[in-house]
Formats: sequence, C-alpha cells, structure tokens
Amino acid sequence: MSSAIFEHMRSTPPPSRRHWDASPVTVHARRSLHVAPDGVKLVRCGQSDRCRDCGNRIEWYHGVNQRPVRLHPHELPAADVPDSCRWHVSSGVAHAAGDGSGWCRLPHSVLCPTRDTPPAPPELAGLRRRLAVNTRRLIDAGAFTPPSAPLDVEAATLAVCRPARPVVRLLYVHYLASRPVDEIQCVAQTRLRHRCTSALLTPAAPAGTWRLVPATAASGQLALPAAVMAVYDLTRLPYAEQLRWRTQRCPQHAATPSAPDLTVADWEPFDPLVHHAHIHTRLPDRIRRPGPSQGGQKADRP
Repeated sequence: MSSAIFEHMRSTPPPSRRHWDASPVTVHARRSLHVAPDGVKLVRCGQSDRCRDCGNRIEWYHGVNQRPVRLHPHELPAADVPDSCRWHVSSGVAHAAGDGSGWCRLPHSVLCPTRDTPPAPPELAGLRRRLAVNTRRLIDAGAFTPPSAPLDVEAATLAVCRPARPVVRLLYVHYLASRPVDEIQCVAQTRLRHRCTSALLTPAAPAGTWRLVPATAASGQLALPAAVMAVYDLTRLPYAEQLRWRTQRCPQHAATPSAPDLTVADWEPFDPLVHHAHIHTRLPDRIRRPGPSQGGQKADRP
C-alpha cells in the first residue's frame, strides 16, 4: 500500500506542518519527569496511611524538628479551627501554625476517637464524632481490627511483648522506630509512583537480635542508673546491611539506588529521658503464658 493511500485512509488528518501564515509549526517532544541520579532523591509529599488506633486515613509529613507528623488528610476552614490547632504544609514540611490563608491542616491526635478524653476545642467535636462512626463501620466490615481488642490470649500476650515503637541499634547508634520491627516499610518510590509496600525484615535477609542493654541515648550519653532496655541489635550485621536499614530500603530497592525516596526515613534519635515511655525492660521474644491456675503455664517462644 502506497503512502498516499495510507494518508487518505487515516481517521484524522495529520496536523499541518505550517501555520496559516506559512510559518513553521514547532512540535516539542513530550518528556516525562525523572530524578537525576546525582540529584536530590527525596520527593517531599504527604504519605497516605491509616491510624493504627482508629483506622482512619492520615498523612505523614516531615516536621521542622525532623520528626514525622500525622495530619488529617483534608484541609479545613481556618475559621472553624482554633489557633492552637492550626497547621500548614510548605514545601513538604509541616508547620505548627497557620499560613494566613483561609484554610489549614489539623493534627490527627486532636481528632483520634480512641483517646480517652475528647479534644479541648468544642468546634472539632462534630468531626471527631464522624471519625468515630467511620471507625465503627470499618470494624463491623472487618476492614480494621483495633489493637485493644486481640483475638485470643496468645495474641494478647504478643501485643504486650511486641513493642509498638522499638529501639533499634544500628551503626552503633540507638534509634526509635515508628512501628514494630517486622512492619518497618521501605521508603522508595515504585514505578507507579507509589510507596513500596515491602518490609525491611524479609526471610531472605539476615535478622537482628533482641538484647538487653543499658538505657543510653543516641548521642552516647551516660546510661540511666539501674536501667536496661530491650534493643533490636543490628550491629553484628555487615555494614551494607546496616546501611540498608538506616536508609530504610527493602533489598530490591537497595540494589537500585536510582529509585527516589518518596518520604524520609522514620528513624528518630533515641533519648531515654524523652522516650522513657518506650523503654521495655523485657525481651519481646519471650512469651509469658497464663499460669496453672489460669489454664496454662509459662513458656518461651522458640
């Protein structure tokens, strides 16, 4: 088939190469955005997640103090929010103040329906009730299981013995994790521009060891008197493996350094005076089952 016949059979004619005044038409080639290998690889944006306590949607942002902040995923009219509860996001960083506009963000801690006491501002009581109703719907549909309602005695014991925010020792520094060790998620961005759902702790990768060590800070200050804490120790692993944990990447994305980071790593320098509520004096891999009077006996998990 000749090219003339092919051009005639097209459903839409090709665009003219020149304008009506005979000036040439310049067609710019479309290029997709990409991150240069030698550039900054962090893409600052809100990371969608669900609250561990109530199951409602939240967004993680990086605060000005380099700590993760949980915000309500929607903006609210600033007139309906007290000044002390107003937040705004600028360049991917969350700030605890309003930006002068008519809209603001709100920390999820003020609205979480699982808190014992209602929020101080009465203006937010209605939104808090709506989140509580949504939590009940998720529980009734089986899409969310609150951590305070374990399924059996062993699950209840595991919940007590499993720190929600464990202390991890890597590269000879103590860090406080944002979630249990087996749930620490990779921060790399996938090809579909979503956060990688793989965990850092995989069966194919070497694991750390739970140990009882003196309660010292990340900066190596003196330990608290007569205080020990359970630490997930990674210092015996190879340096490359510890660096993978520090950058918070799964084994697959650790081998592809060109992939950008969708969010910052969740590690927080551990301070025993500030984070004393997260100090556990018992190893989490030891389970205490109910005694003989309660239909069982003490046992250790293998």
